[in-house]
Amino acid sequence: GEAEYRGERFKDWDCNVKGNNDMLSITMPEVIKGIYQQYLEIGGSNMIGTNTFSSTTIAMADYNMEAYAYELNYYGARLAREACDEQTAKDPTNPRFVCGAVGPTNRTGSISPSVEDASVRNVTFDELVETYFEQVVGLVDGGADILIVETIFDTLNAKAALFAIGEYLEFSNLDIPVFISGTLVDQSGRTLSGQTGEAFYASIRHAKPMCVGLNCALGAQQMVPFVERLAKVVECYMHVYSNAGLPNAMGGYDDTPEDMAKYNKVFFENKWLNMVGGCCGSTPPHIKALR
Repeated sequence: GEAEYRGERFKDWDCNVKGNNDMLSITMPEVIKGIYQQYLEIGGSNMIGTNTFSSTTIAMADYNMEAYAYELNYYGARLAREACDEQTAKDPTNPRFVCGAVGPTNRTGSISPSVEDASVRNVTFDELVETYFEQVVGLVDGGADILIVETIFDTLNAKAALFAIGEYLEFSNLDIPVFISGTLVDQSGRTLSGQTGEAFYASIRHAKPMCVGLNCALGAQQMVPFVERLAKVVECYMHVYSNAGLPNAMGGYDDTPEDMAKYNKVFFENKWLNMVGGCCGSTPPHIKALR
């Protein structure tokens, strides 16, 4: 409930924070680390994403928590780092890696929030770069091995994130792998900003990612034709982490671990992918089934 989200530190916060899952890295770290551990131990994950999908000043403005963006990223990554290191220590032949999750924010650089005026924007490119730069600093300071710009439905936002990552890596003289993951919003096979998977890849390939792929919005079964097309143009490693099917009328996901494994099998039979995982609705047993 609300009290659990707030914890002692934010017990007198001036607005409701229930639903701000990222802040649990600060107020309930044992819960977040426990979730990381379940994916590593039960699921057998080689990589886990950090609890930082919305840990930007832009997204945190909904909760008046802009000032905590760096801290949310730092602890989201730090808890994942601890969980991965503990698991790796049990079996050094199977190292586990932390993917610093960089989400899309809740504003879009190329899409108008107004149905009356298509020219309106509620965020600038420079504002996106600034918010992403702070996020990346926190993730790397917290111990992320990889940075993944994920659930991309507006390519301009992704370009801002990739620009911020490039600036930070150059400034800090670091070389950290970058993954990029687009989201095709429905069976049209296009992002919300209108691009096919192939056009999306053409827009971001300059960033020289280690891995490119698709996540969210669709189940693995619905992704098949789009993965096939994208695999023909991608020049780096490729991944998919689908939802556990399409959401049902109650907002839940119906694909069982066995379903998800069956639908993902086609990707590997056709040698389209190098990595696979799970997004909305997937659980540690889903990940275990994919192995």
